[in-house]
Amino acid sequence: MKSKRIPLRKCVSCNEKKLKNELVRVVKKNDQSVEIDLLGKTNGRGAYICMNLECIDKAEESKKLSRALKIEVSKDIYENLRKSLK
Repeated sequence: MKSKRIPLRKCVSCNEKKLKNELVRVVKKNDQSVEIDLLGKTNGRGAYICMNLECIDKAEESKKLSRALKIEVSKDIYENLRKSLK
């Protein structure tokens, strides 16, 4: 029996390749809104980030998430990422 392979994705903050289910996807939807996609199924441009405080802080300071999504990411998104850590 063939086991299902989990794809690798790269964190926009630390550039480490990790299993897709270890990262959180942030997506820019077609209506130009940005949201956290916990299921990984939402349509739109996606970027992945590690679920640790260092990566979230680094991405916010350097605007790496905004650059990856090609839109300004609001502070609310970063706050929601931090809340989901707890």
